[in-house]
Amino acid sequence: MTDYKTLTGQPFKREDFDSLLKRKVFLWQSFEPYGSVKGLFDYGPPLEGLESEVINTWRDHFIRHEKMMALKCSMLTPHDVLKTSGHVDRFADYMCKDPKNGEILRTDHLIKDVLEARLQSDRAARGLAAAPAEDDAKKKKKKAGAVKAAEKLDESTVAEYEHILATLDDFTGDDMGKLIVQHNIKNPSTGNDVEPPVAVNLMFKTQIGATSQEPAYLRPETAQGQFLSFQKLVEYSDGQMPMASASIGYSFRNELSPRSGLLRVREFLMAEIEHFVDPEGGKAHPKFHTVADVRLPLLSRQIQKSGKTTPEQIAIGEAVKSKMVDNETLGYFLVRIMLFMQKIGIDMNKLRFRQHMENEMAHYASDCWDCELLNSYGWTECVGCADRSAYDLSVHEAATNTNLKVREMLKEPKHITEWVAVLDKKKSGPRFKKDAKAVEAALDMLSQDLKEKLSLDLEREGKIEVDVDQVESGKVELTKDLVTIERQSRTETTREYTPNVIEPSFGIGRILYSLIEHCYWTRENDPARSVLSFPPPVAPIKVLVVPLSRNAAFSQHIAALESALDAKHISYRVDQSGVSIGKRYSRNDELGIPFGVTVDFDTVKDGTVTLRDRDSTRQVRADVKEIVRAIGRMVKGKEAWKDVQARLPVFETGAEEE
Repeated sequence: MTDYKTLTGQPFKREDFDSLLKRKVFLWQSFEPYGSVKGLFDYGPPLEGLESEVINTWRDHFIRHEKMMALKCSMLTPHDVLKTSGHVDRFADYMCKDPKNGEILRTDHLIKDVLEARLQSDRAARGLAAAPAEDDAKKKKKKAGAVKAAEKLDESTVAEYEHILATLDDFTGDDMGKLIVQHNIKNPSTGNDVEPPVAVNLMFKTQIGATSQEPAYLRPETAQGQFLSFQKLVEYSDGQMPMASASIGYSFRNELSPRSGLLRVREFLMAEIEHFVDPEGGKAHPKFHTVADVRLPLLSRQIQKSGKTTPEQIAIGEAVKSKMVDNETLGYFLVRIMLFMQKIGIDMNKLRFRQHMENEMAHYASDCWDCELLNSYGWTECVGCADRSAYDLSVHEAATNTNLKVREMLKEPKHITEWVAVLDKKKSGPRFKKDAKAVEAALDMLSQDLKEKLSLDLEREGKIEVDVDQVESGKVELTKDLVTIERQSRTETTREYTPNVIEPSFGIGRILYSLIEHCYWTRENDPARSVLSFPPPVAPIKVLVVPLSRNAAFSQHIAALESALDAKHISYRVDQSGVSIGKRYSRNDELGIPFGVTVDFDTVKDGTVTLRDRDSTRQVRADVKEIVRAIGRMVKGKEAWKDVQARLPVFETGAEEE
């Protein structure tokens, strides 16, 4: 993105940003000595620490605050589980193949890259934008394949391209195949034609046991383990509804064309919530009133259909009332997702919620919204929040003959009179043999009106005909001696139902990458001095301890400071290198360390130290106990730097200019 900005509004240069991540050992491609593997990354100490803090914040924000039940489920999933859930048949992306060099291209990405390149070329030809600077020769070659020179497009073509990009998520494989032909889309890196789109399953297949008799997959999500633990959760929660489970763990998807760093990988950390709710209550949420007035940037389906991409700021209460958002529980979690993002340091001007188009949603889903974060690669889905209805529990119940329902006592007994069809099992068994159960199930599924009609037919003609799909003829004839249909009265004191599920699903790697970009900026008039402004609660290291020099007189004071920080469980890093104190501050600003504590000769005299704020570079001075107390409060989010600066003596120094 050519107009993407840093935290402080400077032009974002990805080559400088990538250099920072590499230089500070945030991450690298796995198995580098063997040539690396695409789509797999190892995390260095800074990123591992950041992930740990973000996960801790997530646990507190969702699991503790919302009283969820945390689970840890197996990553190996039997074939039958994922066959039932639909993943074996439908968990796929569309890919196109370059027949000349064998390159595999994900179809929607191919279309998006080529059309965006053409639009960028049009803007350059009109003098509205410069051609984007490419990071390396390979990317220059790829871009050249998409657009050879700045070329002006017709206004109608520009409008058509923009509409396609806004609605691309709603296109089927056949639709995308037609687009490729219609708009002459070729492989950008070679200029070759590509083959028609083909659906490719994204799961990693394996087997359980030495005999390879039990096919299995590495899980593509944590959700199925949670659904199959449902009865255990009901038992643990004493049958109280609504209830929610949460699981944090790795999932695996064999991406067709992994790219964009952590945004599209093959192994990734997920944090998923399954919130089970009674559908009869309209999926109301008991705490919805506490968030009803919170405004969210919502990019609705209607806005997207109009070809626009700018969201509306709407109060969630209003959005639920108008049915833009389907129900209160879904709306409540959209707000909680936004508040979590705000808490960890995501730029709220680079966040939106995009509603799924009809073709994107599963057939059973009633509504689905993605929390998308803007980064240098464009808008990226980082959280999906879907109303999955009762689909998952229902299909697993049918496949396993296991009761995955909730039973609750009714406040008042319910008196019911209804038509009941009863099959004589002693006579029907020998008659229908293996089809007897199917016949009985077909009778149970008949509507009340049809049962009443059939009772009259049975009385009048002595026989009836019933549709049974499982038998060869599709129908069976039942005589009076095989079946009775009569009105019966009963009293119910309990109700049994299958809960619906609201599922917020977080891609932690994508959130981490976007967060690092959102916190990145450079000092004014000195672009070589990069800063990562992580909020103190999520910064991987909280404090930089900086002795003025290696003077032996500082040793006991450094040890006392370390002991005080350890006692408060505050992470720190000691930098006793020989470079100037200003350089030590600067290179640790690149790690996002929010506070620096300096031990100097005044410390030896009176026991005081200075506390430096990373972002403003301002400093205050006080005794070690007061400084550590202030750090502890800021790390816990109970106090901000401006509060500390207001109550502690300001310290002026020229160290920053060194």
